[in-house]
Amino acid sequence: KQAPIRPSKAVVSTQSTGVVMGIVAADVRPQDAYDAHKFLPEWFLSLIQNLFTYGLVIVPGALAIRWIKQTNYIEKINPGGPLYKLILTCVHGKQDLADDVEKGVDGSTPKPEKSAGGPQKLLVCVVGLQCSYLMWGYLQEKIMTSTYNGNKFKDSQFLVFMNRILALLMVYGYISAVKQPTHKTPLYKYSFSSFSNIMSSWCQYEALKYVSFPTQVICKASKTLAVILMGKVVSRKKFPAYEYVCAALIFVGVSVFLLWNPQETDKNYTKETTFSGLFILFGYIVFDSFTSNWQGELYSSYKMSSYQCMLGTNIFSSLFTGVSLLLEGVLFSNLLLCLEIPALAYDVVGMSIFSMTGQFFIFYCIETFGPVVFTIIMACRQVLSIIVSCLMFGHPLTAQSFLGALIVFCAIFLRIYAKQRSSRSAAK
Repeated sequence: KQAPIRPSKAVVSTQSTGVVMGIVAADVRPQDAYDAHKFLPEWFLSLIQNLFTYGLVIVPGALAIRWIKQTNYIEKINPGGPLYKLILTCVHGKQDLADDVEKGVDGSTPKPEKSAGGPQKLLVCVVGLQCSYLMWGYLQEKIMTSTYNGNKFKDSQFLVFMNRILALLMVYGYISAVKQPTHKTPLYKYSFSSFSNIMSSWCQYEALKYVSFPTQVICKASKTLAVILMGKVVSRKKFPAYEYVCAALIFVGVSVFLLWNPQETDKNYTKETTFSGLFILFGYIVFDSFTSNWQGELYSSYKMSSYQCMLGTNIFSSLFTGVSLLLEGVLFSNLLLCLEIPALAYDVVGMSIFSMTGQFFIFYCIETFGPVVFTIIMACRQVLSIIVSCLMFGHPLTAQSFLGALIVFCAIFLRIYAKQRSSRSAAK
């Protein structure tokens, strides 16, 4: 007989702390939680709780930064002291420094933004990206949909925390060993993309409780339109006509896929849960679109490397999610749960490792072969992810839903072709 998972705050959300906004680290009577669930879905209560705990970090930090800037506090303290350096790094940045290079342990020089790559390097990129993200997607779906000792693991935020803390340690080690451009960006500016990044990741994990992985992949492919709209809002960019055409085709393909995708034949999905899943995926698209556009603005303004951006973002992501888990009283109970159930621990750590290696292969591929090759590889990865998910978890696909997926991926490759042709024309 299997021993059931203890009714910890990591598993049984109705016994979690802080279900009602404003009550932190205090137990809520189970009946109160059940009453709340009659009117509000579980994911919404979890979202409100997470946002409240993030606010306990963000609001005081924002007020402190505002006060430091308004009072010019940095001019009132001893230059060169520890407090001066801390404020300079976190609030003001080193914008007046020359664009030199910080010395690494091995004395190596930074890689150029794009270099010539041979077939061996291309093979490394293809195999690395496909293996990393196919395994990451498989473990992601397994953790959120499978049972461990008879119960499902429900804490999406803990998975985000594990991903970010391991990525933080890895990229810090890389930056310590390899030269990087002088970092000029005020550290607090990473908090914006960090917040949107952890929210998009949370939405991604949470959505798997309500929709299938193939549905998630197809919906995520439709973020092109959101990226265009967010680019106009954040960066005031102008986009060529083919971007709008491809975005419209992707929207049509997604609509066809969702209208004829037979989720109602799966007992795990109902109309209510599917609606919740699609709403959460909409949140993912919005937050992820903001992340890419905000980071693009930082690259343009401060010229930092991709690894420096990854480090800054993961610092705040680890801070936000770590403090939130501590205030909710579930960080240590989740860690203990992983120690008690080795299968869960292996899946969580494995997913975090593959997510981390995938990030490094992304940067390596873009630096070596450029964004076009990277986009093609990742588009193929999406197709393979759907195939793997259907084979491993038995998701049904009708001919109509297959047609919708085909429209989406044809639009993606059309966008790649049009963008490449446009770049060649501009170069002549």
